[in-house]
Amino acid sequence: MIARIAYAFREMWASFRRNLTLTIAAILTSAIALLLVGTTLLIQRSFDNLLVQWKGDVALIVFVRSDATPEQIALIDESIRSAPTIIDVEKLQYLDKTQTYEEAKRIFAGDPVTLSLLTPENIPSEFKVVPITQDPALVRSLSEQYRSLPGVEDVALAEDEFEVISTLSRFVRTVTLVMSLVLLFVAVGLIWNTIRTAMFARRREIEVMKLVGATNWFIRIPFMLEGLLQGLIGAVLSCGGLWVLNSAWTSGVAGFKPGTGISSLVVPSGYLSGVMILIVILLIGALAGAIGSAIAASRFLDV
Repeated sequence: MIARIAYAFREMWASFRRNLTLTIAAILTSAIALLLVGTTLLIQRSFDNLLVQWKGDVALIVFVRSDATPEQIALIDESIRSAPTIIDVEKLQYLDKTQTYEEAKRIFAGDPVTLSLLTPENIPSEFKVVPITQDPALVRSLSEQYRSLPGVEDVALAEDEFEVISTLSRFVRTVTLVMSLVLLFVAVGLIWNTIRTAMFARRREIEVMKLVGATNWFIRIPFMLEGLLQGLIGAVLSCGGLWVLNSAWTSGVAGFKPGTGISSLVVPSGYLSGVMILIVILLIGALAGAIGSAIAASRFLDV
């Protein structure tokens, strides 16, 4: 068994080096495709950061001053609930200071200056309001009423930012996802062509192996390992490229004025590590390589 495994890896490596030009082309195409896949995941997370406050059809947020008394908070809650024909009372959320601070850490991930000024003690708590009405003028009039309540620091409206951001998010994610799928398909085709070329170059050797009793799988496995290795190397390169891309983006965003919404588009490094692990563990690249090589090995084995 060990001898067979050693043979499979030895043949895989020999074939890998024999078609170096095609191999490099397949690896680079896989890396670019997987880089776009990872970028799509990062873009999705970054826009989610920007819109995290507005999930669940939230249309307006009432920010309560950090020094507001329990009586003032109760009054604000009662005022919001007093319009059941306009407000979906069942979906009304109150985030205390701790919860709001956790949310702020995600929103201001790329704005350490602003985040450093916030603490669980001085951050405003907030009411998230989901209206039943679809009339934006009515929602805006509600916001003006809430602004006048004692203890209210500010009221933010989703309509001021949600539509443009969500539309841009869908467009960018769709474009990058389509491009990555197309390039991934091209990578599979290149790996398929590389394995086909390798099998054609060794057609006499394969024929002799079959004549002496070698099974199709014994012949096929080294070629499949070669394709898997090409895809895996592409995946590793894409992870490195993704890390460089996110680092450059984070550094670029740091130059923006603190407090601007663009800072929310920074993806925390912890999530970036998760994306890399996802790509490596699921072996998207290795799977693409294995599929391409398996098709080629099955198609051109009868030589």
